[in-house]
Amino acid sequence: MAQKIKLSTIAETLGISTATVSLALRDSPLVAGATRDKIKDQARALGYIYNRRAASLRTSRSGIIGVVVHDIMNPFYGEILKAIESELDRSRHTFILSNHYDSVEKQRTFIETLLQLGGDGVIMSPAIGTPPEDMQLAEDNGMPAILVARSLDGLDLPTYRGDDSYGISLATNHLIGLGHRSIAMIGGTDQTSTGRDRYQGYVNALRKAGIDVDPGLRIPGPRSMQGGFEAAVHFLSLPQKPTAAVCWNDLVAIGLMNGISRAGLVPGKDISVTGYDDLEEASISMPALTTVWNGQAEVGRLAARALLDRLAGSHEPDGIHLIKPEMRIRQSTSPYRPRP
Repeated sequence: MAQKIKLSTIAETLGISTATVSLALRDSPLVAGATRDKIKDQARALGYIYNRRAASLRTSRSGIIGVVVHDIMNPFYGEILKAIESELDRSRHTFILSNHYDSVEKQRTFIETLLQLGGDGVIMSPAIGTPPEDMQLAEDNGMPAILVARSLDGLDLPTYRGDDSYGISLATNHLIGLGHRSIAMIGGTDQTSTGRDRYQGYVNALRKAGIDVDPGLRIPGPRSMQGGFEAAVHFLSLPQKPTAAVCWNDLVAIGLMNGISRAGLVPGKDISVTGYDDLEEASISMPALTTVWNGQAEVGRLAARALLDRLAGSHEPDGIHLIKPEMRIRQSTSPYRPRP
């Protein structure tokens, strides 16, 4: 079996100290850039592999960050993860990803595994029903936790997400300003802070405009494109004949518009539809989707930065840190006209 290449081997071939090699491979600013590049090139040529386990014994840090979200197939989480990865790359941290699919048990297993691996910290969008004790387990074992997208009652951890109540009120007010009065809300669940806040924003906007809140105009549940498509049948059969819909997210909105089109109606003309998140798909859908930018990339960047700061000894204040959403008006909304 081939012998593992050691730092001392690299140092000897270049005629420098082992300490200098170690600093260079960790991108220390104490080593000049040209020297760092020379050392890295030599390390690659010799086939040197960084021994993370040995380094963790020396520094009490593994360089591993855990990230757990509901479902990476949702582009909303994909945008958050891309920003987290970019921020962690700058500090040479590696992240391990898990989807919990709202399974508390799956999420708990991931946290326990991360602790066993000596993870430095965890960034997570907590599963529905997460007990505060599960997060406290990480904190009590020296693995700081940062929350994204969803808040967790009973534990005051740093949390980064969009201002969902305000964001949905933007979309609802946009439709009200176009003359719509029978406005449905489609998707989401009261089991998450996000779902509760978005519905409250919808309710607040209607009440402020003097419009009665009709529980029959709420269709909870859908959070995917397929869910939005299937909800179109229910939406179109409502006795109130809504002329507009505020959707839980862009995926639900695009699915709903496809269902409306399948029924022979024209989204953006016969029925106005708004989404939420301003995913890449929103601007290229047919019609282009009016939606709310929710700052996913900023959420990921700030969450990763907060965790790295905690690992460095500083501490971002606990509690919820909100990103202010912005309206994106496109072609899927238009002035009120009676439904065909």
